[in-house]
Amino acid sequence: MGVYLSTPKTEKLSEDGENDKLRFGLSSMQGWRASMEDAHAAYLDLDDSTSFFGVYDGHGGKAVAKFCAKHLHQQVLKHEAYSAGDIGTSVQKAFLRMDEMMCGQRGWRELAVLGDKMDKVSGFVEGFVWSPKGDEANDHFDDWPPEEAYNLSKDHKPDLELEKDRILKAGGFIQVGRVNGSLNLARAIGDAEFKQNKSLPAERQIVTANPDINTGLYVKSTTSGLCTRAVEL
Repeated sequence: MGVYLSTPKTEKLSEDGENDKLRFGLSSMQGWRASMEDAHAAYLDLDDSTSFFGVYDGHGGKAVAKFCAKHLHQQVLKHEAYSAGDIGTSVQKAFLRMDEMMCGQRGWRELAVLGDKMDKVSGFVEGFVWSPKGDEANDHFDDWPPEEAYNLSKDHKPDLELEKDRILKAGGFIQVGRVNGSLNLARAIGDAEFKQNKSLPAERQIVTANPDINTGLYVKSTTSGLCTRAVEL
């Protein structure tokens, strides 16, 4: 999906930062695509207790990736569950809210400005949220192993049993590993044509924006009080 260049654009844009709890670095590169379809968000201090990092992978255009980079973290903060310390629920509702916002007239206008075409808009998201909310905080950051990478997520491919079950029950089909023969992933923000079953909630549509939320992926047994969330769509 998308138009490719004859040679990749390898120029990179990088940034880094740190606070008293975390240190981060990031870099982006356009690669083979005709335009940069991805976006990111990095907020060390989303508020006084939470850090937020997101990678927004657009497919078929850049509009949804940029829209999510601008709005998703704000929606996490706005939900009442966040104030109650339930970050998992606030993140889930924020993902679903992105679809709702894009369906509104204001959302479509903004997407038209952010993107270069409107025939197909969709985005894939991975994120990491650090916060002591909803759990006992622990300050043993020095116990984290240095320079050790962790898998945050697993791709939601249509042929995974859980995804296949939802797709078929919602009236879709899988052909050559693609939803209805066209989309090679089973969860996304956007792709409204796969979310038209009025009798089903958003979580049970052929393609859903409902994320997987994993807690504690970065936590060692010696630092079990730390509360982290890895989020994938």
